[in-house]
Amino acid sequence: MSGRDRILGRVRRALADVPADDPAYEAAVDRGYAREHGGRSMAETVDLLAENLADYRAIVHRCTEEEVSELLMRLYAERGSETVLVPPGLPPHWLAAADPVRIHDRAASTPHELDRVDSVITGCALAIAETGTIVLDGSPDQGRRRITLVPDHHICVVRVPDQVVASVPLALERLAPARPLTWISGPSATSDIELDRVEGVHGPRTLEVVLMSGE
Repeated sequence: MSGRDRILGRVRRALADVPADDPAYEAAVDRGYAREHGGRSMAETVDLLAENLADYRAIVHRCTEEEVSELLMRLYAERGSETVLVPPGLPPHWLAAADPVRIHDRAASTPHELDRVDSVITGCALAIAETGTIVLDGSPDQGRRRITLVPDHHICVVRVPDQVVASVPLALERLAPARPLTWISGPSATSDIELDRVEGVHGPRTLEVVLMSGE
């Protein structure tokens, strides 16, 4: 008797006394899960997002769309960035005041070339408040997945309130499962058996999130 036959035999014996009219598992199990926790206004949801992002050691900034160019110029200057990797669909006015040399997202770029880039800037698909998570889906303002994994410094701009959702279930409704989704909760980090935290092993060492309102 094969292992498969033994397992199926145990399943049959376990189900031997189940009535034929017993409801199917899908109907018997309650799927009425909470879609979000608590009733928050959009302003409170954005505040929760900022709080959880900071808890994950991301650096959070707030600005209006009119202020974003000046803010990005200041962030690059403080970082000392001389080059910035730019996805093809990034709104040009975001970098209107920035000084760094712009590097384009190219399929031919090698990991070594990407590693030499000082910073990368992207938009995002969504930001989830309850988990402090940024979701990228490879859209033109985000570029290829690898450009947000290799450079050491990532600035991600979130449009508020359009791209902010309260919870993971609400996010899943708005995301296309066929897209190359990357879920980011803070800068890349890991720890050894002694719980010594090391950042930058699997992605950027520094994540800065700009919450940009349309006001």
